[in-house]
Amino acid sequence: MRKNKDSARVEKTNWTVTILLIIGCLTIAFPLYMAIVIAFKQPSEMTNDIAGILSLPSKLSFENFAEAMRVTDFWHSLANSLLISVVAIVLSVLIHSLAGYVIGRNMGKSKFYKFTYLYIVSGMFVPFAILMMPLVKQTASLGLANRLGVIVLYVVFYMPMNVLLYSGYLKNIPLALEEAARVDGASTWQTYWKIIFPIMKPMHATVAVLTALGTWNDVMTPLVIMSGGGQNTLPLAQLNFQTQFGTNYNLAFASYLLALLPILIFYIVCQKQIINGVVNGAVK
Repeated sequence: MRKNKDSARVEKTNWTVTILLIIGCLTIAFPLYMAIVIAFKQPSEMTNDIAGILSLPSKLSFENFAEAMRVTDFWHSLANSLLISVVAIVLSVLIHSLAGYVIGRNMGKSKFYKFTYLYIVSGMFVPFAILMMPLVKQTASLGLANRLGVIVLYVVFYMPMNVLLYSGYLKNIPLALEEAARVDGASTWQTYWKIIFPIMKPMHATVAVLTALGTWNDVMTPLVIMSGGGQNTLPLAQLNFQTQFGTNYNLAFASYLLALLPILIFYIVCQKQIINGVVNGAVK
């Protein structure tokens, strides 16, 4: 009887989902394979036929990586990208978590906070193309056509999504914790920093990774704000591989792989907290 019950409990393989997952993995693995193969190939090995492009390099050579680092002034560009991304992430976690806490805890009590929440979240639907020219003029007139201006814009741009995540995550934190803290004599400020802020660690990791991915890979904002300032980020420096006469794919893909490593390491470090943060933040 037990064998029959156990056999009846065995679920059938959902081949539709399995095939879709395989296709999804291939769509990710194939471009990554192409990037790695082309990055290690010499320009002479790049042919017009598909077989030549897909074939493995005759020998592993790191000349493309060394040349890509020279062309992009890698360490200077990396320092600029790290500075902008790290400061934007830290400010986003501190400011957006505090805003999400205030709005999330008072949204059901006051129409003002409900309106504020809807107003901030509506910023997700405003395309950057509409804001681009006004922002260029405003940052120039305020003396913010530099890295500081880009950081400020990133903190503003990612505020709608981050406030949405933080306010949603707060609904999983019982009010009893704050009430107990108040009974013990803690102020609202102390309650937030000593109790609520540490509890939101999974959401901090999620917000940090989402903000890092956006800021690290962004080209348009630094391009229109810092153009001509001599303070290139890695995505801006990688535009040097594209000219009116063509693109040096070997150096370009080598540079892309170098730029991928820091954000990949950051994601691996934070991955344990990400899924939990996204799932709980989506609960309403």
